[in-house]
Amino acid sequence: MERPLTEHLKQDGTALTLAEYRAAGGYEGLKKALAGMSAEAVVEQVKEANLRGRGGAGFPTGVKWSLVPRGEGAPHPKYLVANADEMEPGAFKDRLLLERNPHQLLEGMILAAFAIEADVAYIFLRGEYVDAARRLRVAIDEARDAGLLGRRIQGSDFSLELHLHISAGRYICGEETALINALEGKRATPRAKPPFPQISGAWGQPTVVNNVETLCNVPHIIRNSAAWYHGLGLEEESGTKLFGVSGRVRKPGVWELPMGTPIREIFEDCAAGMRDGYALRGFLPGGGSTDFLLPEHLDLPMTYESIGKAGSRMGTGTLIVLDDRTCPVGMVLNLERFFAQESCGWCTPCRDGLPWTRQLLEAIEDGSGRPEDLDTLEEHCRFMGPGKTFCALAPGAMEPLQSALKYFREDFKRHIREGCCPYRKAEA
Repeated sequence: MERPLTEHLKQDGTALTLAEYRAAGGYEGLKKALAGMSAEAVVEQVKEANLRGRGGAGFPTGVKWSLVPRGEGAPHPKYLVANADEMEPGAFKDRLLLERNPHQLLEGMILAAFAIEADVAYIFLRGEYVDAARRLRVAIDEARDAGLLGRRIQGSDFSLELHLHISAGRYICGEETALINALEGKRATPRAKPPFPQISGAWGQPTVVNNVETLCNVPHIIRNSAAWYHGLGLEEESGTKLFGVSGRVRKPGVWELPMGTPIREIFEDCAAGMRDGYALRGFLPGGGSTDFLLPEHLDLPMTYESIGKAGSRMGTGTLIVLDDRTCPVGMVLNLERFFAQESCGWCTPCRDGLPWTRQLLEAIEDGSGRPEDLDTLEEHCRFMGPGKTFCALAPGAMEPLQSALKYFREDFKRHIREGCCPYRKAEA
């Protein structure tokens, strides 16, 4: 099974140098594009490959690129931004790529910039990723010294300046327009759309924002063809995906597998199942802002469509496991505390609704909840659902809550009925 994103990573955990990356075929995709491909041809190949955004939304990458104005009359400068602000609870896939193979990201960014005719590129990096920042700086210097960045890259007519931007850090910066505001030095709040960033983004200029994993796929597509990329996936999806598992499993971690891999294979074969003494009760399939699924869903393929039909989202593809000795109310409370803290405060439902949700859950978990609190929580799930807020932060925050009320409602009722958390009582 081919693993283009991770197959050349070194076992000692250090980053690939420029020489090591080139020895593994690195920058061959860029060489091919600069030697004989137009910007439009690169876009079309990514479209044909059906590369979908790996940051959570799954939007077709080539389609996003095709919306950027191009040609002689297009405005300049244009910008490309790699979203490396990985703050989704339970997600740690981009960190692996950033720390272990930074040149793969750089090549993907150069190719993407070539495709959209960008002049300047930024890596918007989460501030806590200190090792990634250090390794990226080394890789950027190596690439610049080798003529892979700057003026007339590899003797071509294409030029690109690339900068590393260390984020001050907020979850909302994962939303592309909030990220753009933060990059400009403004408050990290989402912008109204339209206009979309591809038309008017950073400093009012055409801008494309792509996730790290998404960009890392691009060199392999250009080097090997769209047909090759299609052949890597299962079901109807193309390519591979980094899937992660956290929680009380025997082997938490992250693995590169074909898109469409069954959840059971990720959970049992890769993560080796639950630790001794623990049983699987449920899981969030794509990070903290997705709906719970149950053991009965383990045989679903990890695709956007199949997980969506089951009532959740594939999101980042990083599973968070709920075991039978962890309180689901406490688990959801922990997530809602995070989301309430990370709200940018721009719109009323999110600014006021998330702290209210947190307070209700705290009361239930502490034993002072009332039966009517469950009705209020369900109202919050509706009032902060899709289309009711300025961006997707609050609707995402409601996903684990609404599904917990659906699947684990008896746990909520027990807290209220017994006046305490039964899981903490059992441990006492």
